[in-house]
Amino acid sequence: MAQFDTSGIKELIDQMQRMGLDISDVAMEMCDAAAEEIKNGWKRSAEEHGFRVTGAMINSIGYPEGPISAGGMTYVDVYPQGKDGRGVRNADKAFILHYGSSRIQASYWTDQGNQYAEQTIPGRLQGIWDKYIASNS
Repeated sequence: MAQFDTSGIKELIDQMQRMGLDISDVAMEMCDAAAEEIKNGWKRSAEEHGFRVTGAMINSIGYPEGPISAGGMTYVDVYPQGKDGRGVRNADKAFILHYGSSRIQASYWTDQGNQYAEQTIPGRLQGIWDKYIASNS
């Protein structure tokens, strides 16, 4: 789906690398924290757009346990998991609600959710980093 602006986060990652410390644990904690903020932003946006019928799609927004590492990158995919009671994939519903269809107008609701997350992620990651620095000084 949509991505969000990571300005500010790059500077934090650069600082982490310059220090030359083993930051794998704190990096994983930061990935989980960012994913949690994105999940919360998406849920807030979905509610604001009135996408609650049964609640299955909104309640399923989340991420698999543990970040994924591939190609030198560590990331977490946030999206609606599983299926609703009728067997419809929640991710499919989210996609159609976001991009629209011939009968449904596009809402770009995940973009709005990402904007909410952009407001909270940098501060949350900085807090995790500051705590890490304090405990390793």
